[in-house]
Amino acid sequence: MTSAVPTAAPGGGSEERPLTMCGPDFPFGYDDYLAHPAGLGSVPPERFGTEVAVIGGGLSGLVTAYELMKMGLRPVVYEADQLGGRLRTRRLPGCPDDVVAEMGAMRFPPSSTSFFHYIDKAGLRTEEFPNPLAPATPSTVVDLKGESHYARTTDDLPEVYQEVARAWNATLEEGARHSEMQRAIRERDVAAMKEIWNELVTRLDNQTFYGFLCDSPAFSSFRHREIFGQVGFGTGGWDTDFPNSILEILRVTYTGADDDHMSVVGGIQQLPYRLWEHAPDKTVHWAPGTSLASLHGGDPRPAVTALRRTAAPGNPAGNITVTDASGAIRTYPAAVFTAQSWMLLSKIECDESLLPIDHWTAIERTHYMESSKLFVPVDRPFWKDTDPKTGRDAMSMTLTDRMTRGTYLLEGEGDGPAAICLSYTWCDDSLKWLPLSPRERMDVMLNSLSQIYPDVDIRSHIIGDPVTVSWEAEPYFMGAFKANLPGHYRYQRRLFTHFKQDALAERHRGLFLAGDDISWTAGWAEGAVQTALNAVWGVMTHFGGATDPANPGPGDLFDELAPVELPED
Repeated sequence: MTSAVPTAAPGGGSEERPLTMCGPDFPFGYDDYLAHPAGLGSVPPERFGTEVAVIGGGLSGLVTAYELMKMGLRPVVYEADQLGGRLRTRRLPGCPDDVVAEMGAMRFPPSSTSFFHYIDKAGLRTEEFPNPLAPATPSTVVDLKGESHYARTTDDLPEVYQEVARAWNATLEEGARHSEMQRAIRERDVAAMKEIWNELVTRLDNQTFYGFLCDSPAFSSFRHREIFGQVGFGTGGWDTDFPNSILEILRVTYTGADDDHMSVVGGIQQLPYRLWEHAPDKTVHWAPGTSLASLHGGDPRPAVTALRRTAAPGNPAGNITVTDASGAIRTYPAAVFTAQSWMLLSKIECDESLLPIDHWTAIERTHYMESSKLFVPVDRPFWKDTDPKTGRDAMSMTLTDRMTRGTYLLEGEGDGPAAICLSYTWCDDSLKWLPLSPRERMDVMLNSLSQIYPDVDIRSHIIGDPVTVSWEAEPYFMGAFKANLPGHYRYQRRLFTHFKQDALAERHRGLFLAGDDISWTAGWAEGAVQTALNAVWGVMTHFGGATDPANPGPGDLFDELAPVELPED
């Protein structure tokens, strides 16, 4: 585990299989499901060519549309902004194609096994991401309370950081049976996963991340908790997550979601565009060479402005009628909604009959994390220069309690133009940037970094304007990603399990929810893929289709794997 606080998976465990994000809430093997030669299932031939609305052209929407197309259905994708959603890549002036600004998702753990299925299908290359103290990171500076520590490995940090690391490992092991769960995930031991996790959900659903730390004897020291909040584990500081449910954090640590990250060479937004253009080798009904792009004449439909149910003779569920920004009205026998769920409350005029009232409540209670980034292009990777006074790198990947919080140094091949992510922040730290223009943000960031690197003139190396994003201000997102608060487990369960609709009243069937908001592992691209595959199973079943008995899908195994249901009274 690469971290500014040196950590390791406590207690060891079997290494026969890698960690995967399959579990612990719903331990279905999505990667095995995707890899099986029988495919994901089929629909009756009379359904071939049937249109299905897919609302949202992010990763979840495009995976949904791609797999429905392979089954012989005709997905109709609606996208309000640009394909990719929070997989958004910006080109930087003067920089080569392999040096980009990833405005949303930028680092992906190997445990995202279903996500990497599509990375491989798209033919994309990956490389190690320069997280704090990662092997790909030449050096890291941890700057807290005006005191900086330079490190190439965790052993270079002061003893107090080792103490914090040991406290975190002990807390995970004693409070969450960490090594047992990781062993169960590696071995795909469903019974063990559910036995451990179901007890923890019951005990910890009302607990915050910070409360979990405070309850641990290993973290009795406020100083240790404060340091941990600033430098955390894996990608760095986690104090902005302190108010969130500890269950959210355990889903990350159990599955190695914050370990050994990779980035996509040339930018992650290539993935949605390649899925859009890709013609599957194996498909039914459609002619060879058919792609999502060809089915749409090149471009998706525009933003959705209204959703309502309309009568369908012989079908109590009715149809889903979609109005888009062009004024066009189309009616579909099924639809999948993959966009940010708050859009259903504010941007899209909706019939209440689209969802059961408990699901509307769950959407209203969804909690989002704010997030901001700012990148600048620079003339060369000057940070690799050696400081003649110290013999150290001129500049390093930096974790700090100053306004910038996390600074990442990004270079391509050779010594040509490169990029710096001057700041990557979340929640309150992100809101501090919100009123500032890009140049004002850059000036504050450069001032903060000058306190850490007084002899480095970063500004003299900048060769273009800064590019920035505050996801809470993006009109089609209103936040970076979902993060459950204590007590939100029941809400999340309603949203995640919505794809299994046999228990719903018929009038509420036919619309399926998917995407980051619906996932148990929000903030990770893997969750978008998994919920897309759930929705594909839901649509297939809604149309009378089925999976191959040799490769049962998530709905086929639902009763065996379903997330534990907490009492409402």
